[in-house]
Amino acid sequence: MNKKEVIQALETIAVYMEIKGENAFKTSAYRKAAQALEQDERSLREIETPASLNGIGKGTAAVIEELRDTNQAEVLEKLKTEIPEGLIPLLDLQGLGGRKVAKLYQELQITDAASLKQACESRQVRELSGFGAKTEDKILAALEDVGSRPERLPVAFMLETAKMLEEKIKNLTDVKRWARAGSLRRMEETIKDLDYILSVENPDHIRRQLKELPYVSEVIADGPSKVSLELALSYPIQIDFRLTHDDAFATTLHHFTGSKDHNVQIRQIAKSRGERVSEYGIENLESKEVTSFSSEEDFFHYLGLYYIPPEARGGTGETTTYQQPYKTVERSDIKGDLHMHTTWSDGALSVQEMAEEVRSRGHEWMAVTDHSKFLQVAHGLDEERILRQIEEIRRVNDQYEDFTVLAGIEMDIRPDGTLDIEDDVLSRLDVVIASIHSSFSQSRTDIMKRLDAALEHPSVHIIAHPTGRLIGRREGYDADMQTLLEKAAETGTALELNANPNRLDLSAAWLRKAADADTMISINTDAHTPDMLDHMEIGTASAKKALLQKEQIVNTRNIEELRAFLQGKQERTKH
Repeated sequence: MNKKEVIQALETIAVYMEIKGENAFKTSAYRKAAQALEQDERSLREIETPASLNGIGKGTAAVIEELRDTNQAEVLEKLKTEIPEGLIPLLDLQGLGGRKVAKLYQELQITDAASLKQACESRQVRELSGFGAKTEDKILAALEDVGSRPERLPVAFMLETAKMLEEKIKNLTDVKRWARAGSLRRMEETIKDLDYILSVENPDHIRRQLKELPYVSEVIADGPSKVSLELALSYPIQIDFRLTHDDAFATTLHHFTGSKDHNVQIRQIAKSRGERVSEYGIENLESKEVTSFSSEEDFFHYLGLYYIPPEARGGTGETTTYQQPYKTVERSDIKGDLHMHTTWSDGALSVQEMAEEVRSRGHEWMAVTDHSKFLQVAHGLDEERILRQIEEIRRVNDQYEDFTVLAGIEMDIRPDGTLDIEDDVLSRLDVVIASIHSSFSQSRTDIMKRLDAALEHPSVHIIAHPTGRLIGRREGYDADMQTLLEKAAETGTALELNANPNRLDLSAAWLRKAADADTMISINTDAHTPDMLDHMEIGTASAKKALLQKEQIVNTRNIEELRAFLQGKQERTKH
């Protein structure tokens, strides 16, 4: 266990003891031990003798060592069997802590959410000392919301929270530099909480500022090296701020960026060199000298590695890959966007306005791909409207000498496997994207028949959001993904990495397999509004997580190279 996990375990022991009705002094000992660890700036490994810390006695020190060495503690495992399982979720209800849950358990024999709700509705809870009618009403309201806050939230939601928070972080005084850490910096699909590293000289001054941030509903931890806050937003969000001196900033950032598996790989490399890695630097085990670094680039270079992007730190062999120069796709490599919508279907801007927005972001080209007629809810285009839109796109395109607007369509693959637009009209378009928007419950056989119809069509260049998933909301349809990857490569059809953070479809795992199958990938925003065009950065981050290189991405090509790729699908299909 790492230090954070040990602290959490100690706090859990204290709460469980409180619920059980153990001696208050015994319970307090575990809380004091957790606080002592929290306030010490060293890592758990660096604290060789926990009992040497003020606030940690021999008994709790033994438990800490047991947790550190075995990842469990006998006292905690025993408590888990003695406390009714249904009580544990009640600790997450707003207004309830260990003491109140203990009182509910010991005086009203409440053991789960159902019995608590019944007690509130019968007005028994308000009669307990320390509760009252208002508390009872709040508990009832909280019970109604049980389960509404999933443990991990989609990256789309957390990115918005982070952007709001970072506007405030920028205004903090006496912060030398700061950075995201944790799963958000790695651009995981779902995020539990937000992590930041701050380089500071005066921690006390920064701590005061952090606790005054907007929306703070609770101060979870407040120590010299860490401040944890809960923000009361549409969901309660925990924010962990790590405060460090500037000479340890790079290694602290690396350590708390993770992932755990990546950090294990790094520690193994250091161990083979007779060194030990911590958030404070790299220690030579013989001389005890600690080396610090001004940047993560220097840190990796010291270990004989090239810089590994945060997105790629998944513990999937990246430390082997980056022993040689290796360059993943970057946002600056992207020359255009092949999937976006305008007012012709369900977009927010006209073709002209969208072109200006895309051009202002430094792209060389774009494709307008509004929905086809099957998607009536999106005001999809029929053949006649497509032909008229082609003329409009050509008109807009004629205005530019340094920018190209391609005429395209996002065409539905209907439930019966037929394509939504007639062949003679498809052949007049520059780009054709095919996608499934309906009948997700069909069998794998039927889904694959639909996808095969698009893959084999000479005018279809890209399969959009290939699994149909929405992160945290919808699993998607049942496709044979390995077969899809292989057939896409065989037919010269690209698969989309939809950069919308609610989708990120294909996932990084499938993107890695796509690279193995030599399947081309197109990173597209599927933008319906101009701000969604900025999701391209999220899409490239997901591609970096899969270690994709620019050569594997369709839209890293200039317009001549892109046209050659699009034409190649038709020629390949003919043969």
